[in-house]
This record gives sequence, structure tokens and C-alpha cells, in this order.
Amino acid sequence: MKKLLAGIVALMLIASPVAFAGGRRAADGPVVGFSVSTLNNPFFVTMVEGAQARAAELGIQLVVLDAGDDAARQASDMEDLIARRVNVIIVNPVDSDAITPSAIAAMNANIQVIAVDRLVNGVNVAASIASDNVAGARMATEYLLQRVGQGAEVAELQGILGASATIDRGEGFHQVATGNLNVVTSQTANFNRAAGLNVTENILQGNPNIRGIFAHNDEMALGAIEALGGRDIVVVGFDATDDALIAVQDGRMAATVAQQPDLMGSVAVETAQSIIYGHPVQPNIPVNVSLVTTP
Repeated sequence: MKKLLAGIVALMLIASPVAFAGGRRAADGPVVGFSVSTLNNPFFVTMVEGAQARAAELGIQLVVLDAGDDAARQASDMEDLIARRVNVIIVNPVDSDAITPSAIAAMNANIQVIAVDRLVNGVNVAASIASDNVAGARMATEYLLQRVGQGAEVAELQGILGASATIDRGEGFHQVATGNLNVVTSQTANFNRAAGLNVTENILQGNPNIRGIFAHNDEMALGAIEALGGRDIVVVGFDATDDALIAVQDGRMAATVAQQPDLMGSVAVETAQSIIYGHPVQPNIPVNVSLVTTP
């Protein structure tokens, strides 16, 4: 009888794995952490909503922590997720360099990391899911050039310095702008609408002949539009948030680059599930972008 019971127990252990990647027990269900740069931006709210919807469908517990665009706070959030022994961490970095030690710490704790929308620099995470920010910015700048003409004075509103999206969108912008447009200034407004308004007001005071503005995201573009006060200056953004699409539709914004943040969130959770169950994943997962212009 004892031998029979031992055999039954052994078969049960083989048939039902007791742990997922990262150390969580199967009885608890898989748990995925999501450290998002900020929930004070509609783009990232939509991304989290996409992740939450897919997690619910897959039976995954999703723990979302908001870093509030603070790299130090995000490092603390990552420590929290590691301490909780989540199976996988999805991270949308505030700063692509500053997040690297946290990603390494997670991997040292046997927790795989997925980067979404922005990269983690200096380390090979399990997967990176992002739009082609260089191509999107190039597309936006080509349209800006078409609208304002060769040699026109333009300004660039940069995102958070150090974020991979800022670096890539700046690269795409300058690939087209250099030699074709007169970029009178490039200043950071930290992906923030209020900062976009304030920075644009200051830019206009010193550069009254500006014909166009390329903003690294829609929040800054919308802030710039407020600062313009109806002046005939072409503004192009990036993200295609709901507010931006309305601004494009009514002609206040010339164009925006449409990403798919809900799809990014959903794919991130699906990728986490694959990692949890030991399935291979692609290291780089691109999400298509397109340009939305004024009718």
C-alpha cells in the first residue's frame, strides 16, 4: 500500500508542476508585475488597460505599480516586485539606463524581464516590445517638412532625457530635419503637457519665426498648441492619444504617429505567459506605427 501511494504522489507531481518561473507556487496562479513609467499619461493608461484585459483572459494576476516618471521610485517599485517573487516583470522604463541595475537584480532573482515601449539598456532582457520609434519620427518629420517647406524654422520638444523613446524619436527627427529644416532649438518638456506649454512659450519668445514644432509625444504637442494661442504653426505629435486624435480631426494638430499601446500591453502579458510556461519568445517584438493627418 505504501508503495502504491508513493507511486500516485510521484505521478501527481509529474502531471502538475508545483512552481512557475520566478518561484511562485502553482496554487497561487502566475503573478506578473508591471512597472509603468507613469499613469499620468493617456498612452500608458491605455497600455496598462490592454495588459489588464489580457491578463484577466489568461488567468494571470497583474500587479501594476506607477513610477510617476521618477526613476528612483521605479527602482523601489522593482525592488518591491522582486520581493513579492512575481514570475515575470514587465517594465516600461522612466529612464532606459537607470532601470538597468533593477533589471539585473530581477534576473539574478530568477525573474525574467520584459521591456515595453522603451528599452532597457546594457542588458539582454527576455523580450523588448516597442514601436519603431525611429521610423515613426522620420515619418512625422517628413510630413512636417512637406507642410512647412524647405529651410523653415522648427523646434523639437524632446521627451525625458535618457528614455529610449526620446533617443529614437530624436534620431528619426534629425535624420530628416538635418539639411532640410532649420532646427532652432531642441528642448526637453519631459513628455508632459504642462511642461510642453511652458517650454513652447519660452521658445516662441526667442524664436518668433518658427513655422513648425515636432513633439516627441502628444501630451507635449497638446501643451504646445495651448501656448500657440491660434498662431499658424504646424504641430506634429506622437502616440495618437484620444485628445490628440480630436486635435488632428479639428485641425489644431497637423499629425500624430499612431502606436497601439493596448496591443503592446496585451502582447507583453502574452509574452510573460510564454516565459512562465517555458515557451521560447522573440527577443525583439515590433508593433507597427502609422501617420494620422488632418483631413
